[in-house]
Amino acid sequence: MRVLVVDDERSFARSLSRGLVAEGFAVDLAHDGVQGLEMARYGDYDAVVLDIMLPRRNGYDVVTAMRAEEIWTPVLMLSAKDGDYDIADGLDSGADDYLVKPVSFVVLLARIRAMTRRPATARPAVLEVGRLTLDPSTREVAVAGEPAELTVREFALLEYLMRHRDRVVSKLELLDHVWEGEDVNVVEQYVGYLRRKLGREAIVTVRGAGYRVQG
Repeated sequence: MRVLVVDDERSFARSLSRGLVAEGFAVDLAHDGVQGLEMARYGDYDAVVLDIMLPRRNGYDVVTAMRAEEIWTPVLMLSAKDGDYDIADGLDSGADDYLVKPVSFVVLLARIRAMTRRPATARPAVLEVGRLTLDPSTREVAVAGEPAELTVREFALLEYLMRHRDRVVSKLELLDHVWEGEDVNVVEQYVGYLRRKLGREAIVTVRGAGYRVQG
């Protein structure tokens, strides 16, 4: 059984690898999100153990990209982030399981074995909210079946809102996941762009909290 471990804490990754190898696994290591995603695309792994706080591309983005590309390898997220919303975000992004560091190796091993016993079933790649549809693999967006042309940033903003359609997303959260080093006002600006292209009712402002997509 082949496992990919993606973690920038090299000593932890090596220690985890040694433990898995002792249990009969073949293990490959990656230390940033870009490398991890590339290896997940072509490595034919039985499971991926994925940290969240990674250089170059975080774990949320990695698993979201995997699922968008219809890579259904089971993913176990590992992170020191232990909040309810952190865990929910990991699972909503497409992970199969989530463990909080520091983690028991015995429990981690059992979770990996449990994941790999489940049949791999394809999950729908196209996101739908109301009249909106978004296909991450083809980067196509439509409103009631009519195509909408979005820029890269507009698409990323809409995709994040649609993946978290069941809750209100704050401006700071959107800024953190879609932009780097920008002022929070850029979020309002791009929400305005989306409303002009998709209809004002597509994104609702929840005063004092953030935005929610409703299509």
